[in-house]
Amino acid sequence: MNQSFLYTAVSLTAYSPPGPLNYAFFVLCLLLYSSTLCANALLIALILGDPKLHKPMYTFLLHLALNGIVGSCAVCPKMMENLLSRAPLTSYGGCLLQVLCINVYACCAYAILAVMAYDRYVSICKPLRYHAIITPARVKALLAVAYLVPVVLLSSQVYLTSRLPLCRFAVNKLFCDNLAVVKLSCVRSALVNAYGLLITLCLVVLPFACVLLSYMKILSVSLKGSRDSRRKALSTCAPHLIIFVNFSVSILFSVLYNRESSVTVLGNLLNSTLFVLVPPVFHPLVYGIRTKEIRGSIRRMLPATPGLMASLRPALDSVRRPAAPSAVTAALEPNDRSQIC
Repeated sequence: MNQSFLYTAVSLTAYSPPGPLNYAFFVLCLLLYSSTLCANALLIALILGDPKLHKPMYTFLLHLALNGIVGSCAVCPKMMENLLSRAPLTSYGGCLLQVLCINVYACCAYAILAVMAYDRYVSICKPLRYHAIITPARVKALLAVAYLVPVVLLSSQVYLTSRLPLCRFAVNKLFCDNLAVVKLSCVRSALVNAYGLLITLCLVVLPFACVLLSYMKILSVSLKGSRDSRRKALSTCAPHLIIFVNFSVSILFSVLYNRESSVTVLGNLLNSTLFVLVPPVFHPLVYGIRTKEIRGSIRRMLPATPGLMASLRPALDSVRRPAAPSAVTAALEPNDRSQIC
C-alpha cells in the first residue's frame, strides 16, 4: 500500500463531544482498566512466586492473565483519551495496529481456553497418565501454537486489509475493528472476505469445538462415577467453564454487532464493555475466588496482615470444602489431586 496512507487521519465518529456521558464512561474505563492491571498482575505474581502453583493448569492461567493485560492496553488508553477529546482521531496505521492487537487478544484467549479445556479433560478422564501426557515440552508446544497461529493468521489478514484502497476516513466505533476498516475501502475484495471466513473457522469455530468435545468427554466420564466424582469434576471445571461462556458470549455479541448497519451509542458502549473491558478483569477474579490453591496462595502471601486476612476470609472460604476423595481422585497421585480440587 501507499506508505502515506499509514499517516492518514481516521475519525472515530462514535464519540460525542465531552460531556457527562463521556466523563462517566471515562471513569468506568479507568476503574476497569486499573482493576484489570492490578488483578492480572496479582495473579501473575502469585503463580510465579508460589512453587505450589508451578503446574500446567496455572501456567495456562498465567498466560491468560498476560493476554488480558495486552487486550486492555490495546484499547483502554486510547479510548480514554478520545473520550476527553473534541476531535477523536487516529492514524490509519494506528487503526490497523489496534485491529491486530484486539484480534490477537481475542483469538489467543480463545486458543488458551481451548488448551485449558484439554488440560482439564486429561486431568479428569486420564488421571493416571496426566504427567505422561501434559509434559513441560507439551505445555510449551501448546502455548506456542496458541500464540503463533493467531498472530500469523491475523497479521496476514491485517496486511490484506491494508492493501485495499481508501475512499472513506470515518469509523463509527469507539475503537477500530477489521470489518469497520474494510468498509473504508472503495472496493469489495472477495479474497479479504474469504480469508475472514477462514480465520473465523480456524480461530473461533475450531477452538469452540475442542472445548465442547472436551466437556462432552468429561461429562461422559463423570456420569459413570459417583456423586462425589461428579461434584469434583464440576468443581475443577467451573471456573474455566464460567470464563469460556462469558468470553464466548462477548465474542458473539461483538461479531453480530459489527455486522449491524445501524450503530447506536448504547451499542458501542455495550460492545466495548462486554468485549474488551469486562473479560480481562472478570477472569482473574473468577479463578481467584473459585480455585482452592489460589485462595491458599493469597493466605500465604498475607501472613502479616491479620486484619486484612480477617476481612478476606469469608470470601476465601465461601467455596465448600472438598469431601472425601472420589473414585476419580483416588486414582491420582497425592501431588495430582490438586488438579481437581
